[in-house]
Amino acid sequence: MESIGVFVDVQNIYYTTRDAYSRPFNYRALWNALSERYTIKVANAYAIASTNLQQQKFQQALQHIGFDVKTKPFIQRADGTAKGDWDVGITIDMLESSAGLDNILLMSGDGDFALLLDAIKRKYACNTHVLSVESLTAFNLISSADHYQAISPQNLV
Repeated sequence: MESIGVFVDVQNIYYTTRDAYSRPFNYRALWNALSERYTIKVANAYAIASTNLQQQKFQQALQHIGFDVKTKPFIQRADGTAKGDWDVGITIDMLESSAGLDNILLMSGDGDFALLLDAIKRKYACNTHVLSVESLTAFNLISSADHYQAISPQNLV
C-alpha cells in the first residue's frame, strides 16, 4: 500500500463543517477509510489548547483514533486582536514529512497552503490531497491539489 501523511487544521474543519452543515466531521470514519487504502505514516491534528472540557474530550478522542494532537495556546493581545492559528507549524511538519511519503492529505480550506502544496509536489513528487468544505475553501488551494474532495452532507465521513 502507498503511504500517506494526514494533516488536519482542526479549527478550520470544525468551523466550516459547523457553518455549512451544522454537523461535526467524523474523524473515525475518515481514519477507517484511509486505513483501508493507505499506510498512515503521519497523522497530525493541530488545535488550540483549551480549558473547555468538551474540547479536551474531543482532542482525547482524536488521540484515541490515532492522531498526534498538537496544541498551542490562543493568544489574546492587549489591543483586542487575537492569534491562534497553526499555519507555520502545519507547513513545517508537512515539509519535513513529505520526503518519506507517497501522499499528503491536508484538511483545511485556507488558501495560504496553496504555495505549500506546490512546493511539496515540486520538491518531493508527492501526491497532494485536500479535503474540505468546498464553498468555504480558497480556489487557489483546490487548484493546487492533485486531488480535491469536498466534504458534503453525503460524505461527511
